[in-house]
Amino acid sequence: MVQHFAHTHDITFQSWELLAQAFTHRSYVNENPGAPWNHNERLEFLGDAVLELIITRYLFEKYPNQPEGELTAYRAALVNTKSLAEAALETKMNEYLLLSKGEAKDDNSRAREHILANTFEAVLGAIYLDPGYDAAKLFVSKILYKRIDAIVEQGLHKDPKSRIQEWAQEHHGVTPTYTVIEDDGPDHDKTFVVGIYFEDKQIATGEGRSKQEAQQSAAEAAYIKVSQE
Repeated sequence: MVQHFAHTHDITFQSWELLAQAFTHRSYVNENPGAPWNHNERLEFLGDAVLELIITRYLFEKYPNQPEGELTAYRAALVNTKSLAEAALETKMNEYLLLSKGEAKDDNSRAREHILANTFEAVLGAIYLDPGYDAAKLFVSKILYKRIDAIVEQGLHKDPKSRIQEWAQEHHGVTPTYTVIEDDGPDHDKTFVVGIYFEDKQIATGEGRSKQEAQQSAAEAAYIKVSQE
């Protein structure tokens, strides 16, 4: 099955088991203790570092006159959860994911977005280990480089909270506030729902694994909403 993914993207693997591991979520291993390989979290850890190096070098060369702060913002927008999840869907990684039955049925879009983004990093880690750095760089160049122009032109590299604050102050003369509406789950694995308000009016809500992530999600949702009005 994973051979088809590799062939589709012109990647040659010596170890198909390594690539299969990249597509294996922890929940699948927990549900299938006899699985022939482990879950993908170590590969994700490695892929995250490889991705940062590849993107940093690319941006450094593409924007020779931009200061470090701008380059950091560009990189963050290019490799954030949403961007990587979209890249995973574009490359059809979701079709190869090994999940537990419960996880596969879960329609929590935010949680699935995290899984897809993590899978993208894990696959990149596997590519780096097997065919090597050049293959990993080529894969990233085909999938992610093309996104940067839109990010810069549309200002998507700006922090969502900063963007919605600028908009709110310009159009309404107010500074948005954030309130935790709900938190669920054990202390080590909480999910937060946060509302964003213009004075007393709730504009949108966002969800995340931390309060900060939920605030960013709410800010992004609010900006999309006000931009369409």
